[in-house]
Amino acid sequence: MLELCKEILTKVSFDRLLFQKELNKALKWLQSEELEGFREWCLSTFGKKYPDILKSAFRRS
Repeated sequence: MLELCKEILTKVSFDRLLFQKELNKALKWLQSEELEGFREWCLSTFGKKYPDILKSAFRRS
């Protein structure tokens, strides 16, 4: 599931609202032990493009 979430986020990263929607969905799907690695990947991959979305989403999770 983790790899699928990464693939989806990469594909929708062109659209801010779609990215936010899919990120929130991924956070609901992933197991708690996967979240820290996923968070680090998101920050390194999309941290410069969507820092506000990432900060908000991971604060809630």
